[in-house]
Amino acid sequence: MGTFAVRRRVVTIGGALTVGAIGVVASCWWRRGKPEVVADTFPNGMGYLRFGSGGKPLLWIPDPSHTGHVGPSGPAGNVPKSGYLVLMTRMLRSFVEAGYTIYLVGQKPNLSHGCTLADMAEDYAGLIVEEFGGKVDLVVGDSGGGMVGFCLAARHPDLFAHIAMVVAGYTLDEAYKAADLESAQLLSAGRRTDAAAVMMNSMFPGLRPPFVARLLAWVMGRVVLSAGSDDLVVAAEALSTFDGREILPTISVPVLLVCGDRDKFVPKEVYEQTAELIPDCTFRLYEGKDHLGALFDKRTPGEILEFARP
Repeated sequence: MGTFAVRRRVVTIGGALTVGAIGVVASCWWRRGKPEVVADTFPNGMGYLRFGSGGKPLLWIPDPSHTGHVGPSGPAGNVPKSGYLVLMTRMLRSFVEAGYTIYLVGQKPNLSHGCTLADMAEDYAGLIVEEFGGKVDLVVGDSGGGMVGFCLAARHPDLFAHIAMVVAGYTLDEAYKAADLESAQLLSAGRRTDAAAVMMNSMFPGLRPPFVARLLAWVMGRVVLSAGSDDLVVAAEALSTFDGREILPTISVPVLLVCGDRDKFVPKEVYEQTAELIPDCTFRLYEGKDHLGALFDKRTPGEILEFARP
């Protein structure tokens, strides 16, 4: 094996180990009970986590195909321990300190097959009208949630003061679409390790040796993913068929788009085209950052807060 191949393998394993380590540390952090968060469900069935108690409401739309259950887990008030939700807390603290109350809201339960991202956007629009008096200060969507956000911005620009998308493009990489759907199907069946293995292979193709890949998939399946339902499959199907090139030019409000240039899920070219299609887009492309790297980059909260400054 050549020197380059050895180095590449070391880097790949190192990256995978980093993902597992982050999940373990974040899980331990959660078990210490920090930060404070309230879990509840709106009357329309959309579960949410609420962070902070500031005067400015922030609606955060997470990726619908891998977030899992967002509202109470078990008895009312119990917070689900999805690794994604744990990792989000580090970022959300900046918004709490800036005077926001963050509502991280999952999609409606019991979705019908054939449901589209535009349909999900309508659910969020209805929620803003019914629960927030018709307007929120800031909407943020990440990954697939950002794609839902594009639909919301195009159809209901009057429901928010500012809107930002993180690691969201007008479409997904074709190979990732298949991996996302397969992973969602496995996750909905409770096969978290297998679901994580599919995602690991998508993030770190060719990871060797096999036992290391399987071990990391087991860790990721327990501390990053959460068991899901058929809703995850419906959401993955909706993401795989979405192409936002027709709606992006109709967005009439300023949009912030934050992403990384080494994203395997959304190619750099797609991000660039997405920014070009939105009439008023502030584009932040982080060099050397992949999908999760850009989402959880320490600069991201600051970029959003600066964009939303009155």
